[in-house]
Amino acid sequence: MTSNPIGPLLAADEGLNHQISDTFAIVGTSDPAWTEKVCAMAMARDGSLQIGFGLGRYPNRDVLDGYAAVSRGPEQLTVRGSRSLASAVESTSVGPIHYQVLEPYQRVRFALDPNDVQPLAFDVEFAAVIPPRLEERSHMRDRFRVSADLVRYHQIGVASGWIEVDGERTEVAPDTWIATRDHSWGVRYDVGPPPTDRGDTTAFPAGVGFMMIWMPALLERPDGSRYGVHLHFTLVQMPGFEQKTVTAGIEHPDGTVEPIHDLRPELRFDPSNRRLLGGTVHATMPDGGTRPFHIEVLGDTGVQLGAGLYFGFDGHHHGEWRGDLHVDGERIPDCRTPEAARRLHQIRDTTVRVTDPVGGGAGYGNCQPIAAGPWPGLGLADDPWM
Repeated sequence: MTSNPIGPLLAADEGLNHQISDTFAIVGTSDPAWTEKVCAMAMARDGSLQIGFGLGRYPNRDVLDGYAAVSRGPEQLTVRGSRSLASAVESTSVGPIHYQVLEPYQRVRFALDPNDVQPLAFDVEFAAVIPPRLEERSHMRDRFRVSADLVRYHQIGVASGWIEVDGERTEVAPDTWIATRDHSWGVRYDVGPPPTDRGDTTAFPAGVGFMMIWMPALLERPDGSRYGVHLHFTLVQMPGFEQKTVTAGIEHPDGTVEPIHDLRPELRFDPSNRRLLGGTVHATMPDGGTRPFHIEVLGDTGVQLGAGLYFGFDGHHHGEWRGDLHVDGERIPDCRTPEAARRLHQIRDTTVRVTDPVGGGAGYGNCQPIAAGPWPGLGLADDPWM
């Protein structure tokens, strides 16, 4: 027993990439909320089917967990897994859920084996069309504590492979499927059960309206050239106060990015379940010109991320210790009902078609929306649920 322990050696330790005086098994903080997370979706361009996938590594909690889901219309099937990270430190699998980098920043595999939880399996490969792009650092405080300090990159591409639901197999092809993914690491909010030795700071403030979208999309012009659009804003409104943050741009296959300075949303939401119905986001470009992006929601398909434990689900949370290995899941026939919507929260990988009249392109993408609190102009009551 050494008095000054060092983490176990991993394959990554062979390289010359160390950033702290320890092995790659160890992170540079003892904060239990330190997380490394990947998230992805692949969708049919007609909006008929979509998969969702996520995997999280929580070294200070000894947890690796993940989810794999499919949405077809209002129905969603989800399989979740959680295990001890120490049981296989370098593995990126948990139960039947698998993540594999085939070629860095080019090809990534997301898979769910046939399992006893739900009649669902898939093996899908993401192939990059646009290079990855770093977003602005996320930094948030929960009163005096830093609750989020993380970096993220996203990437836009296409998908290939297969999906099987109820014994029926659907082929996934790059000419008919779009895929997006992101990868983040750092201290993250909503990791593990809420602490019981302090006051509750998780309640959404009454009278405050919060709106967000995060949307990567792949667009194509009539001549066949392609480009990506990434729109991300958060907007907080209350009487006499407004705060907005924007990270957005037009992304090209050669890696160049046209920045977007501001976003002004004109969106519609269903007041019964706060699902996005569509609308337009008006972008302000560096020269002061405006560029509208029209968003059409392709029906009811879209994986509800609450079932992947975003903002908690049925009392469980990301990074929560569930034992050496725990696998569960459920099938929800209709995620649109008000009861299901509150159970699952608002955020979902909404399948959308995006039109860019100025750039001449149209295409498909993944829009994650939230509209919490009162938005009287949108017909949304003073209801804080997320």
